[in-house]
Amino acid sequence: MQKEKQANAQAAVSDEGERAPRGLRGVRVLDLGRYIAAPFCTALLADQGAEVIRIEPTSGAPDREVMPVGVAGRGALYLQVNRNKKSLALDIDQPVGRAAFERLVATCDAVVVNLPPAALKRAGLDYESLRAIRPDIVLTTISAFGTQGESRDWIGFDGTGQALSGAMYLTGTGERPLRAAVSYVDYATGIAAAFATLAALHERMTTGRGQHVEASLLGTALAMTNPMLIEEALGARSRAAMGNRSPIAGPSDLFRTRDGWVMVQVIGDGMFRRWASFVGQPELIGDPRFSSDILRGENGEALSAVMAQWCAGQSSQECLAKLAAAKIPACKALSPAEALAAPENRDGGFFAEVALPTGNAPVVTSLIRTAAGRLTQGSPAPELGADTEELLASLGYGTDEIGHFTARRPTKANS
Repeated sequence: MQKEKQANAQAAVSDEGERAPRGLRGVRVLDLGRYIAAPFCTALLADQGAEVIRIEPTSGAPDREVMPVGVAGRGALYLQVNRNKKSLALDIDQPVGRAAFERLVATCDAVVVNLPPAALKRAGLDYESLRAIRPDIVLTTISAFGTQGESRDWIGFDGTGQALSGAMYLTGTGERPLRAAVSYVDYATGIAAAFATLAALHERMTTGRGQHVEASLLGTALAMTNPMLIEEALGARSRAAMGNRSPIAGPSDLFRTRDGWVMVQVIGDGMFRRWASFVGQPELIGDPRFSSDILRGENGEALSAVMAQWCAGQSSQECLAKLAAAKIPACKALSPAEALAAPENRDGGFFAEVALPTGNAPVVTSLIRTAAGRLTQGSPAPELGADTEELLASLGYGTDEIGHFTARRPTKANS
């Protein structure tokens, strides 16, 4: 029996075996995205085995230099969201580049781009234009405001979604709204766009038809604040700025210790009763202000004051040890340097070390884990035009023609 299990396991992980997970192997995706949402969408597809080809001008796209780390043409953001991709340097605004692009579209299953509708049309990247080249193409577009209403062609970024959805107001101090330091709207939209792309590809397997699927930063942001918006619309409650407190339970907040900050989250009646006894105030259990999670969220400021006083005279380590013994969820609030060193983060298998001239870059490649994803041989985000010659040759271009394309591309030292 054990030998049979071992044989089955070997068959499951072998790239050559008939039962090997395929994931998205055999799917070709063109990535014309920039910055986060669209490139992150295609990075997730690449992680699952899709061949993703990033197209950018021969001079390089501006998102290559975001958050520089001392490596020309490959900033921290670019390294993360363009892993496992190929790079094609091509000016699709010029006739010769456009012709090569259309040849490539004819070989592809999906195209991903982040532009508003009018700009999409001007660039010849709209669904009708691409469908004329390949009738069953899947086009995935990401815009700031969606494709309806007067704002459909406005430009916006992650902060736009945070601001318009009410999230900044709720995260604020009461005196001023606050933006989250991380671009969660961008990343969540990339995940949603990857899901939409997969849904369209799955449908095409049955119907043979492609389609245009859409995602937007504002739609994602509104989905995340939707419960609060529903409360407001139905007159249940109008929420005020809550800082780090939870809107649905308490005490759930960030607390200062003698040497740092800890996050404590108490959710559910049982845990609240345990917490009240733990901090030496069992009378809170019978207080009508705290008789349910939602009431504890609404009156969370009072509960946070109790917890803040308990934490203030102790070190973070002392707080965490006592809270763990009481089975109350808590953790430190870490700086980026501390986050890199934390065992929970380092030992979870989330990071892949990418070798660079300046050192090893820890790139998170295991957002999700699948059998097919485990077979993907990770490769670093490519240098500009790294795969141009190979891709053009595969499209039927000869050596002299390819030389005409690559002569316009900067050298690697300048890329």
